[in-house]
Amino acid sequence: MANRLIYVLNGPNINLLGTREPHIYGHTTLADINAMLVERARDLNLTVDCRQSNHEGVIVDWMHEARAAGAHAVIINAGALTHTSIAILDAAKGIEIPVIEVHLSNPHTREAFRHKSYIGMAAKGTIAGFGAQSYLLALQAAANL
Repeated sequence: MANRLIYVLNGPNINLLGTREPHIYGHTTLADINAMLVERARDLNLTVDCRQSNHEGVIVDWMHEARAAGAHAVIINAGALTHTSIAILDAAKGIEIPVIEVHLSNPHTREAFRHKSYIGMAAKGTIAGFGAQSYLLALQAAANL
């Protein structure tokens, strides 16, 4: 059986992981997370395509691309766009493949504006609050779909 493709999309400022507010996001870098995902994906007979952009439209384009590529699922940490982007919400609804929302921290324990997730309105599920482990939990969930 061919490996199932999982897109892992990261939004604004996720490229700063490891140095940005480590008391909230930890010391693990995005490169570390991507390496962990690639390794775990092999064990799960999955292929991951990990990407990061600080631009909303690029993330929307990648979601469309995931559909066109026949991806099995999209795992997304949209960063601050989680709380503001109706465009990403519409893309999540429009691609008709499962979307799993990921957060390193637990948004519900933070500022009130972080409590609303537009992506969560279309996501199959949300995994939050487990640091870098949140991504691995999301990958396992994608494998189980």
